[in-house]
Amino acid sequence: MKNKFLFKAFLLIMFISTISWVNKDKNDVLVHNIAEFDEAVSSAEPGTVIVLANGIWNNVQFKFTGEGTKNAPITVKAETPGKVFIEGISNLEISGNYLIVDGLFFRNGHTPTENVIAFRTSEENVANYSRVTNCVILDYNQQQRDKDDLWVQFYGTHNTLDHCYIAGKTNGGPTVRVDLKGNQSIRNYHQIVDNHFGPRPRKGGARGETIQLGSSFTSMSPSNTTIANNLFEECNGEVEIISSKTNFNEIRNNVFYKSEGSVVTRHGNYAVIDGNYFIGDGKNKNYGGIRLVNTGHWVINNYFYKIIGENFRSPLAVMNGIPKSPLNRYNQVTDVVVAYNTYVDCKSPWQFGVGTNIEQKDVLPESEIRSARALRTEVANNIIYNSIGDEHIIIEHDKADGVKFKSNIINNQGIGFGDTARIKASEFQLTKVGEYVYLPKLTSEFDIYQGFGFNTITKDLFGNSREDKNSIGAVVQGEFKDTDILNKAKYGASWYSNIVKTTSPNIIEVSKTKGELAAKIATAKAGDIISLKPGKYKVSKSILINKTITIQSKENEKAEIVFTGADNTPLFELNPYGILNLKNVSLTGNGKQKAFSNLKENMSNQYGLTVTGCDINNFDYVLKAYKQTFAQEITFKDTAIADCENGIELSEETNDKGDYNVEYLTIQNCTFTNVNQNVIDYYRGGYDESTIGGNLLVTNSSFSNCGSKEENGILLNTRGIVNVDISNNTFKNNNVKLVALLWGAKNNSHADNVITNSGQIKVEENLKMKLMY
Repeated sequence: MKNKFLFKAFLLIMFISTISWVNKDKNDVLVHNIAEFDEAVSSAEPGTVIVLANGIWNNVQFKFTGEGTKNAPITVKAETPGKVFIEGISNLEISGNYLIVDGLFFRNGHTPTENVIAFRTSEENVANYSRVTNCVILDYNQQQRDKDDLWVQFYGTHNTLDHCYIAGKTNGGPTVRVDLKGNQSIRNYHQIVDNHFGPRPRKGGARGETIQLGSSFTSMSPSNTTIANNLFEECNGEVEIISSKTNFNEIRNNVFYKSEGSVVTRHGNYAVIDGNYFIGDGKNKNYGGIRLVNTGHWVINNYFYKIIGENFRSPLAVMNGIPKSPLNRYNQVTDVVVAYNTYVDCKSPWQFGVGTNIEQKDVLPESEIRSARALRTEVANNIIYNSIGDEHIIIEHDKADGVKFKSNIINNQGIGFGDTARIKASEFQLTKVGEYVYLPKLTSEFDIYQGFGFNTITKDLFGNSREDKNSIGAVVQGEFKDTDILNKAKYGASWYSNIVKTTSPNIIEVSKTKGELAAKIATAKAGDIISLKPGKYKVSKSILINKTITIQSKENEKAEIVFTGADNTPLFELNPYGILNLKNVSLTGNGKQKAFSNLKENMSNQYGLTVTGCDINNFDYVLKAYKQTFAQEITFKDTAIADCENGIELSEETNDKGDYNVEYLTIQNCTFTNVNQNVIDYYRGGYDESTIGGNLLVTNSSFSNCGSKEENGILLNTRGIVNVDISNNTFKNNNVKLVALLWGAKNNSHADNVITNSGQIKVEENLKMKLMY
């Protein structure tokens, strides 16, 4: 009897297991390779779930096509989100209807096409009502900086990118772009929501937007794309974080945190920019706000905190346009509303006539002159608070005579600002609501301007109703709340975090034993310190630097590294991710090698170099940077450079498209003696406004008997660099015509230099540059 009961129980379990297996098999298809994936896609029906097995999928090109339904989409998902890695030369293309991609991780590779994820499989076959969610794309860069691609490219209509983490793009091209080529992609109503756009490093040239909506030549088309509830963290690629180039787009409730750029209505009309946070630090002038071009935009309910950028990066930048502008330049600003915004500790928050260049008419064609001022623009019901009074609240680069100002107030701590007709001085305090969020607490009633269409502004920054009670500024009084805007758990992929725990570096001692230095560097972890005992270290092959590493002398006496390697090779070869800090070390070559150089090809990511308290002698080049390479910072401090053929050369970006090789080049308290040419050669060509433009500081340094072989007769070559400061230096017996040729119209300056038998420093106000457009 007992055995009979057990047998029946066994049959019941088998029956249930079979039913479960059948149901699972009917909907879920587990695939292990691209052939199985293609087979599963070809037979997929509405409701099918194609599961990619955990592991590394290398050199795969997914084409995901299908016809799902609203209630039964076809899904491709990771077996375990975050454990399916798409690597090598791989990409994903989607076309059809009601398709979902969930949980993939793109890393350690690059796309073989122009996009990593595309919402189409051919020009005619696009995706509609489809979704990419819970995915990560990290450092998925081309091998060369100038090879452009897109990481997510939208086509079709009603597609969504949500809850993804995307970061680390260093090559050209916007990170995400919405394309409108063809009627199948117009009036698309795409959604880019709840994502975390992590750090995008400065690119050192144009084409570094995080999101681009359309292009110049589709700027007359309606897009109706929504970008909402995203976190943009350190998105520094170029001056435009979001570049809206189509019509009727909405940018709502996003957080722009310490991002060096702005939300820009570059082309196209009728954008709504509503309820966003722009968070700066009161120090970095590159953190921007909103820059307006074109017609019909509404900028409402936004909060700006410690944004101190100027011109293109000011909290509110209203540009001058070009009369009868072509599609790819700047149309006049007209019929714009800027209302119910709050500015806290922002420097000169309202700037008008930005980009006016009438004074450069001698070196620019008439078609490039931005002389058309804003018309029929209203700035109303805004609040400004300054902890320290600002004498210049409104900057007029050109007259703001086409702008109407109504019901704006400011607490400027009693400091006069000369615009009482446009902004009313008042006294009020701030209430801390959350991290970086301080809102004005008004103690009296203020007039609210009711402009045409203002009744459609029904909610405030927090989503509170403005209909029953209303007030000026971004938030209705008495309705403050902490929205925890920097809680990263609210954005991006649920399984991924970019928060990195800090660890203490290991100090690794190295002896003079042959090969030990290179071996210890190779096995060290990022951030470790290599400590050299006093003495002479002979190195016969280039030392590869592919991580952050510090090399320093252990004691006050400098260790000396003597490089005996082949001619034209570097002592230190800087690879992608290689950041070298060299301290208190002497370097000696044979006159035909390089002290430092990056790779000539395949620099898929950036590098950095800081040299402090060192001696560098008898090299062909101190530093040689090749084309399509980029460093955030290169610094030489308290260092003596002598008897070298070439100095610091960063001049191979000669395409005159705004590209350059380093963002910050600093030379401080150094000596240069007998450096024959390219003493400092730092080049940027082309009229480009999409970048910071390069930064050179040369201070408290001396240059003696240098430049004897310099072909152009200029000791310090800085052509096209926007920010240059040459001050408190000594130039003696340098056989050149000029110490430097500076660009007067840009932020180039010189002061307190002592020049003896070395030519002069010349300033040319309007440096003639090649047009890029």
